[in-house]
Amino acid sequence: MFNVKISLVTITYNAAATIQRCITSVVNQSYTNVEYIVIDGNSGDGTQQIIHQYKSHIHFFKSEPDLGIYDAMNKGISFCTGDVIGMLNADDYLDNEHVLSEIASSFMQHDTDLLYADLDYVNPKGKVLRKWRSGHYQHHKFNWGWMPPHPTFYVKRKLFEQFGLYNFNYGTAADYELMLRFMYLHQAKVFYLNKVIVKMASGGVSNQNFKNRVRAWKNDFRAMKDNRIKRPIIGICLKPLRKIAQFV
Repeated sequence: MFNVKISLVTITYNAAATIQRCITSVVNQSYTNVEYIVIDGNSGDGTQQIIHQYKSHIHFFKSEPDLGIYDAMNKGISFCTGDVIGMLNADDYLDNEHVLSEIASSFMQHDTDLLYADLDYVNPKGKVLRKWRSGHYQHHKFNWGWMPPHPTFYVKRKLFEQFGLYNFNYGTAADYELMLRFMYLHQAKVFYLNKVIVKMASGGVSNQNFKNRVRAWKNDFRAMKDNRIKRPIIGICLKPLRKIAQFV
C-alpha cells in the first residue's frame, strides 16, 4: 500500500472541556495524507463553536442527534474515503505529532489488515494513571480475556465493508465485539505497533457504577459467545483481572 490515506473519526457530545486538545493533536500531526471527520451529537455546550475554529482542518463535519457513540462511529465510517480508518474520541488525544506517520508506515511496510498499539490512561491534567501495554498478538489470547485498546485500533476500510460495522446490540461492548469479529472470528491479519499512541481519559460509561459494570460483563459474555470464543466463562473472569497489570 503506497502513501496510505488515513481517515480519522472523532465523535463528540458536549465535550467542550476536551475537544480542542483532541483536535489539535490531529492538526499537529507530521503525516499529511489524513482525512479528518468529526461527528457531533448536537452538542449544546459550546463544542460546536470550538470545532468551527478548526474547520479548515476538518474534511467533513456533521452535527445531529444520534443513537449513541456507536451510531456516531458508524456514521463517521460511512463518510470515510481513506484506506485505513481509526477512531479518536473527544476525551482522548494522540500521544505525539508522529503517531499517524508511524501508523501509515506500519501499513505500508507490513502485510496487515489492521493494527493496534498501546495507550496510557490519564487524568484531566495529563498525569498517567494506568499503562495499557497490549503485547504481541496471538490468536488464542482472546480465549483468556485479552483484548487490544480500541482507541489504538486502525483498520483497512475494506474490513468494515466485508465484516460489518459496530453492532448496537452489544451495548458498551460493541467495540470489543467488533475487534473479536475482525481479529478472532474472521482472522484478519494483525500487526502490533509497540508504542504508546493515545492518551485516554480515565473512566468510561461501563465503569461508572456496579450496575453498569454488571451490564458490561453480560455484553462482553455475549460478544465472546457469538464470536465463538472457546471458554467464554473463563474469558469473562480473566478479562477484568488483566487490568491489574496496567497499574504496575
